[in-house]
Amino acid sequence: MSESPPAPGVVDLLGVLAYAELTGFLRMAEDASRFAPTLTDRAALSDLASTEHAHFRLLSGLLESLGVDPEQAMEPFTAALDDWHVQTAPSDWLEALVKAYAGNGIALDFYREAARQLDPAAQDLVNEVLADGGRSEFAVERVRAAIEADPKVSGRLALWARRLVGEALSQGQRIAAGRPALAAMLVGAHGEDLAEIGRMFARLTEAHGKRMAALGLTPGP
Repeated sequence: MSESPPAPGVVDLLGVLAYAELTGFLRMAEDASRFAPTLTDRAALSDLASTEHAHFRLLSGLLESLGVDPEQAMEPFTAALDDWHVQTAPSDWLEALVKAYAGNGIALDFYREAARQLDPAAQDLVNEVLADGGRSEFAVERVRAAIEADPKVSGRLALWARRLVGEALSQGQRIAAGRPALAAMLVGAHGEDLAEIGRMFARLTEAHGKRMAALGLTPGP
């Protein structure tokens, strides 16, 4: 890692990603305790929560290596991410799984877009954090099994997933609007071109549709 000061937007990206991982850890651990129907399921979701916390520690270490206080880097994003979690609090085990896979997935796609602008060392670490970590296999297997056992749950979960993506895009736009340097990273050489930002969000929505299909759900209108 270079000893020169971080480029504009880099601290914002690492800060929002660090807080996303921290809150992901806390929420998954809570969901495992509240909703998991078996001890095996509780352990599986707890393992994913542990992975989120390990990623948070990696990002905190990277921020510190840049001479940045992790808490100060995360603070601008606490309101938006906390609001997202409040608006998307699951009511049962299947909703928790869909959120862990599809909801968090679109958020990670958002950060992956910006990570393209990082230097190679930081990009490698961020890509490690953004790796699936077994989330898809665990969630997809259980959601598809539940739909097979009771097809009626498909419609409810499809509506839930659309709510997740709507809230995620809303908060993502809120973050981008409030942090111009991060927004510039998201669209790269196009600067703050609104058309390019629209294309970026279209890519995020397309990836979400693929996750919906993997879960056995239809994207809907």
